[in-house]
Amino acid sequence: ISEQSRDWICVIARCDPRFLGRPFSCWSLSKLRVYLIDSGRVAAISIETVRRNLHERGVTWQASKTCKASSDPHFASKMRRILDLYDYPPAGGRVVCVDEFGPLNLQPRPGRAWKPRGRPARLRATYHRDHGVRHMIASLDLTTEKIHFRIR
Repeated sequence: ISEQSRDWICVIARCDPRFLGRPFSCWSLSKLRVYLIDSGRVAAISIETVRRNLHERGVTWQASKTCKASSDPHFASKMRRILDLYDYPPAGGRVVCVDEFGPLNLQPRPGRAWKPRGRPARLRATYHRDHGVRHMIASLDLTTEKIHFRIR
């Protein structure tokens, strides 16, 4: 397999398959292999060769992360003002960051525990919000580096 083919394997693996006309959102090694052969990038290749090539070139399988972009046309100038406050706080003043989080959904979360083999701890899939939901408001004082919060 040529160096150019190795490069193409990595380039294609990092692409969203939908942009290449495929009906799925991420590549499996077998789907990537089929695409490489069907597109003529390689004549034949094994799944293990695809995996090894990606590994050798630092392309790893990772969970995707979500992000949100601001639609505010003045976002950049507002962000600059905030960052300037961090870098140049007012003399004798305080810079306090405030944020709100909620409602907090008080539901059981699965975890880990030491249990006999084949007998995991069980959490009911359904639950009742006996105590309702909670809201938290918090602030970070950049001078003292203390977090203040209240949960209601």
